[in-house]
Amino acid sequence: MTKRLPALALVAVMFAWASAFVVIRAIGPHVSPIAIAEGRLLVGATALGVVWAMKALYDGGLRLPRGRTLALTVGYGALWFALYTVLVNAAERHLDAGTTALLVNIAPIIVAVLAGAVLHEGFPPLLVVGISISFAGAAVIAFTGDGRRDGAGVALAVAAALLYGISVVAQKLVLRTVDPLTATALGAGVGALVLLPWAPRLFRELAVAPTSSTVGVLYLGLVPTALAFLLWAYALAHTPAGVTASSSYAVPGLSILLSWAFLAETPTGWGLFGGALCLAGVAVSRITPRRRRTAPPATPARPAESGRPTATPAAASC
Repeated sequence: MTKRLPALALVAVMFAWASAFVVIRAIGPHVSPIAIAEGRLLVGATALGVVWAMKALYDGGLRLPRGRTLALTVGYGALWFALYTVLVNAAERHLDAGTTALLVNIAPIIVAVLAGAVLHEGFPPLLVVGISISFAGAAVIAFTGDGRRDGAGVALAVAAALLYGISVVAQKLVLRTVDPLTATALGAGVGALVLLPWAPRLFRELAVAPTSSTVGVLYLGLVPTALAFLLWAYALAHTPAGVTASSSYAVPGLSILLSWAFLAETPTGWGLFGGALCLAGVAVSRITPRRRRTAPPATPARPAESGRPTATPAAASC
């Protein structure tokens, strides 16, 4: 049973993140994008802060990042937790939940591009092919929909994916020296502080909105933000990184199913086709070609080396 817990955690994370797109779409008519983001982050940061404080008491004190690591943490807190969330909320004013999820999930390609440029991981030919396929998919969605309305939504969703990609690379650098809970709690806290000037607007809008909108904001903060990020960190610690990351491919499909079930909306045929191209591009970009091994010329074994075990190449980090 213990071996199944990381897999169960990943399933819960995928459903939580997929449901976020649906809830944002549902409460969007009553609460503005920036107010939804601030409410979500206030709730999420509070919940994560409580868990972080309890862990700190157990461990004997807080361990805060410093210098460049702290700067990177503040950076992805502002870009990912704050601005990314606002852009996704705004995109869903123009696009349905499933289409938005499909577009945002081009983020792994952006991560790969930035990893090639910043982390010097190179630009494999399949990465270039994947980028072309994904952005062709985004173009299909933009130019086969409701004109400017869909075009604005696509631009917002792609911008959100860009911020997501930048922030993941920054967080990857932070996680070299900072534990996942601290990195997540601090990022959510920074995001909530960045959007704090809009807190009065949040409370004004919730005061006149249906009760379901308040419930939706609380849900977004507690489940897709606090709980899902904690489960994600747990799964990442017990599962190969490549397997964990690839599980996010399930989010758009789940979003479409949940959107159909609860909101009675699905992407158009062209939207589904464009979204499929987006995910296909991501899949192509993550293919790692196998190198052919050439057999070395046979040489007689030397007595001093014949008993040594053969070395195996180290697994590539994902």
